Amino acid sequence: MSKSKVIKVVDIMHEKHIELDGMATVTEALEAMKESRAEVVIIKKRSENDAFGILLLSDIAKKVLAKDRAPDRVNIYEIMSKPVVPVDPEMDVRYCARLFDQFGLSNAPVMVDGKVVGIVSYSELVFDGLSELV
Repeated sequence: MSKSKVIKVVDIMHEKHIELDGMATVTEALEAMKESRAEVVIIKKRSENDAFGILLLSDIAKKVLAKDRAPDRVNIYEIMSKPVVPVDPEMDVRYCARLFDQFGLSNAPVMVDGKVVGIVSYSELVFDGLSELV
């Protein structure tokens, strides 16, 4: 692997993502995820001083399905992770992979000026980032 070549998060992230209000139900989130073929939902800030949240399919599996909760009676704010750990689009993918490892992340929003511009996951890091480096 070349040490001099730099692949940035912005080069591998996917821009298409879903943003929902935390009051949406798990059923509504699943419908939006199926329609967009997304595995991640970003939960919108409720005010300027609030933080973004993130909902993964694994959250739904662990906190709704495994606990036999009704998805139409669970709001996504109840099971999301908040605050999110954002990633800078100019970050080297190697550092992003280290960040994921150190904080136990699998997905992170890519943010510019407080706005989510994309999502990066292990899939992009490995399939796109690593393949560019070798």
